[in-house]
Amino acid sequence: MNHANERKLCARATSLGESADPGAFDELVGLTRSESPRARRLAASALGKLAGIVPAKDAVAVLLPLLQDIHPQVRQYTAKALSAFGAEAEPALPDLRNLYKNPTEKDYVQRSVLRAGKTIREAMRIRDQQAVHTCRRCGKRLAPDEYARSMRAFQRPFCDPCFDEIYLDRRNFETKVELQKTIRAKDGTLVQSDGERRIAELLSTENIRYRYDERFRILDGYAIRPDFYLPEYDVYIEYWGMDTADYKIGMLKKQKIYQQEGKRLISLYPEDKPRLREILLGKLERLK
Repeated sequence: MNHANERKLCARATSLGESADPGAFDELVGLTRSESPRARRLAASALGKLAGIVPAKDAVAVLLPLLQDIHPQVRQYTAKALSAFGAEAEPALPDLRNLYKNPTEKDYVQRSVLRAGKTIREAMRIRDQQAVHTCRRCGKRLAPDEYARSMRAFQRPFCDPCFDEIYLDRRNFETKVELQKTIRAKDGTLVQSDGERRIAELLSTENIRYRYDERFRILDGYAIRPDFYLPEYDVYIEYWGMDTADYKIGMLKKQKIYQQEGKRLISLYPEDKPRLREILLGKLERLK
């Protein structure tokens, strides 16, 4: 597929996911059948974001075949999307179980399907009135779909009104972060510092795929934004570029989260820039 056309499809899928428009469903169905794996995974993710807006039964039916997609990231994003539909995603449980038990499946896919399965089963228990969950913010008793959506987005239980407020606050924060990305790497990625630019360009030169500054939850109750994630290696890269007391406190806390969750982390610092290629590739080789 033409790279420019793929970017347009991916941008469209992302936009539809943020639209809160039930009319986006049919177009997203088409995008889940795209020849581009990236467009398919973003379309699956977008359907999950529209849980509570688009027909749950229809969305689950569209998502189920994507659990068998040849690309692991499509399977990963599909599992996350299915969890947003809670008890309505019950038909996905056998496939999720098979993916989790498959010894050749990627670790990050297994983590996603395990989390999705737990969320769906808990939503089923709520539906059957065998369990009660309340909003962490206001204390209101949650319906199954409220529980499923909030657990997918935040891994914390929130009712719909509180969910909307928290989601808006987070989007405002993420908009501020995006405005700080003013340095462009050679591959077009906008980053926040010269050190991050060098890392992005080195990874591109070495043909190592990466995701930059994407929010990724790795510990219950915490959401972090790794500077770089290398999906083919399941490795995270953090560039610790500041030297203030508050920054160092945050750095140590973030490093502790990685350690607690057994994540593979490469830490880089400003003094590494003159020998960046040697240091980064050497650390990556040792993590293989």
